[in-house]
Amino acid sequence: MPNMQDILSAKASAIHTIRPEATVLEATRKMTQHKVGALVVMQDNQVVGIFTERDVLRRVVVQELDPTALCVAEVMTCQVICADADTDLEEAASIMKTRRIRHLPICDIDGALLGMISIGDLNALYATAQEQTIHFLNDYIYGRV
Repeated sequence: MPNMQDILSAKASAIHTIRPEATVLEATRKMTQHKVGALVVMQDNQVVGIFTERDVLRRVVVQELDPTALCVAEVMTCQVICADADTDLEEAASIMKTRRIRHLPICDIDGALLGMISIGDLNALYATAQEQTIHFLNDYIYGRV
């Protein structure tokens, strides 16, 4: 069964992070530029939070706050759920489902950030596995063409 390290190896190597003192506007521009739905908030090489599209909607837009006047630290999610590189696909999917999160930072034993997995990454992996299964079953039933 694939684990988080397998998924990270197949992804682009860029890890998108932001400082807690950055403005919400800076963070949303960075998210838009890199076409990502979340940024890991880092301070002194440690994960201190995660800033997501959901944070923007719930804590900035709905509250009608000025994104140029707010720091990421004021509206980020502080209780970050992380997984390690050995976490298998099923466990990661279960964590994301039960915790209702779309992004899962992957950290090593010392807490250093290795990457981030999104629900889209998991869905793509599941779709690829299904395509392979369908192809295998088709070959089994009808023979190789």
